[in-house]
Parts: sequence; C-alpha cells; structure tokens
Amino acid sequence: MQKQKKVLGEERRQFILSVLKDASKPITGSELAKRTNVSRQVIVNDVTLLKARSEPIIATSQGYMYLQASATESVEKTIACQHTPDEAEAELHIIVDHGVTVKDVTIEHLVYGDLTASIRVSNRKEVEQFIKKITSTGAAYLSQLTEGVHLHTLVATKEEQINEAEMALKQAGFLLDHCDIRE
Repeated sequence: MQKQKKVLGEERRQFILSVLKDASKPITGSELAKRTNVSRQVIVNDVTLLKARSEPIIATSQGYMYLQASATESVEKTIACQHTPDEAEAELHIIVDHGVTVKDVTIEHLVYGDLTASIRVSNRKEVEQFIKKITSTGAAYLSQLTEGVHLHTLVATKEEQINEAEMALKQAGFLLDHCDIRE
C-alpha cells in the first residue's frame, strides 16, 4: 500500500484556488484535506491566508466557495425578520421557493456590533442541509442572540422575486418593520 504524498504550502494553496474556481457547488474543508493529504485545520489556515490575499473565498454551511463575477445581472436587498429558531426552516423555504437566494444573516451584537455569517442557500435541498448542520452540531442561530431579530441579504435575478418573497414573509409573520419588534 503506497502512502499518498502531502501537497505542501504554496502548491496546496494554488490547488485549493483551482478547485474552488472550477467548482459549481461548495467544497468542504474535509474534502480539500483528503485531496491534499493534510488535516482540515491546515485547509482552514490555507483559506485564511488566501482570504488575506484578497481572494474572494467564502465559507458557507455547505463548504468553501470562490465568488465568481456573475455573468447575469442580479438584485440584492436587505430585509429584517424576527422568528423563533423553530421557524427558521419555514422562513428559508418561503424565500427560496420564490427563486431568491439567502446570501447571509446579520445581527447587531451589543459588544461586537454587526455580525454577519454567510448562508448561501438557493433551494430547499440547501435549506435542508443548512438546518441539518445546525441541528447535528448543536449550534445556535445567530438570531438567538437578539431575540430572533436579524437581517438577511437576498439575491435574485428580478426585483419582483424579492418583492414576492417579502410579501410571503409578511403573511407568515416573519417580516419585521419598524413597529413589529416583539418584546
């Protein structure tokens, strides 16, 4: 049995960039670690170094992604929501069912200020994977730090998609406006 050789330093970082640039979906740190015969922590460190070089890599709940310049026009809008952790899946389903991507979630922390985490879910399967990861790891939703209040950056190809998603969120009681904050 032949032992696989480790891919070292800069060669490994260039390999990571190449894989991420060519990928059509997120790639996990574990998968990159396996392909380069190093630990997942080494990959985490490599990605940190690549980000420090201004490489547009983001970490999502599904893995790492290289942000390509989009060939199609897109519309972004930030919305405010409030709900319980048990309602997170329903909220995300409403959004993605309208053809809208949930780019991230932001909360305003009392000490740290704005905290933003990438979500990058565009369909029900990705929502299910995100919820499963939260559940299986026992992680808390950021919104649990703010009594359910949070912002989402939404991305779609048409403004109407976001408007329709907003209306559906409002009907479900998830959309927050200036007078809706639940005490």
